[in-house]
This record gives sequence, C-alpha cells and structure tokens, in this order.
Amino acid sequence: MDNIKDTEIQHILVIDDDERLRLLLRRFLEESGFRVTDVASAGDARRLLGGIAFDLLIIDIMMPGETGLEFLTDLRKDSEVPALFLTAMAETEHRITGLESGADDYMSKPFEPRELVLRIRSILARAAARPGRRAAASGSAPTASIRRQAC
Repeated sequence: MDNIKDTEIQHILVIDDDERLRLLLRRFLEESGFRVTDVASAGDARRLLGGIAFDLLIIDIMMPGETGLEFLTDLRKDSEVPALFLTAMAETEHRITGLESGADDYMSKPFEPRELVLRIRSILARAAARPGRRAAASGSAPTASIRRQAC
C-alpha cells in the first residue's frame, strides 16, 4: 500500500508563473514542514512528474501557454495526485470549472497562508486514506484492487 506516513515529509509541487509568489509559497510551506519544488509552467511540471513523486500539486490557472485547467484535465487521464488551484480567478463559475477539472480544492488570491496550510493538510489526510493517490514517478496511472464483498 502507498499510504503516506505521518513521519514522512510531504512533497508539494507549486506551478505558478509568478516567481515572487512561488518563492513566498516555498518559504512559508517549508516553514510549515513541507518539502517544496516550484516551477513556472505546466511544461516544466510535466517534466518533473515524469521522474519525481509528489504528494500534492498547487496550480495557478492563468499561465502562459498551457493553462492550469488544461494541465490538470490532461493529468487526470493518468494520475490522481491531489491538486489545489490557487488562482486570481475568484468567480463562482471559475471555482466550479476548477473543481470539475479534477481539483481537490480551490482557493482565490489573495489568500491567507494559514488557511492554505490547513487546506493542504486536509487534502493530504484524505489522500493518505486512499491508496495510489501519490503521483507516480513513472507517470503511470495508479492501480486499485477491487474486492467483492457479500451483501
């Protein structure tokens, strides 16, 4: 089983084209006990996901080239890694679209850093209860076994 242990440092990938925000997020999340890798584009994230397992993705929607929505929608074909959108797009329709694309949560900028950490911990706790949620370094889809139970 691939459950995340409480003693394991959880690895977060931040995908945002705003370098200043990436650095602030990295600093705050590292101070909160997480390991953080940050990239400026969906393409850079794809390259990393091909070789590194992450416990959670924090994704901006409005990025040059491939948007965060396009990235996550495509990623969901092969991976169930937990994902949180952190974006300036705050309208109800944006939140709905983000959640429909496969995000586990959605926060608007500006945001309260402590709330972000609480949401991250909540997502990770739910994910730890489900085997196969961590992004596999192989890029392959997580597998799940199904057992039949008598009713």
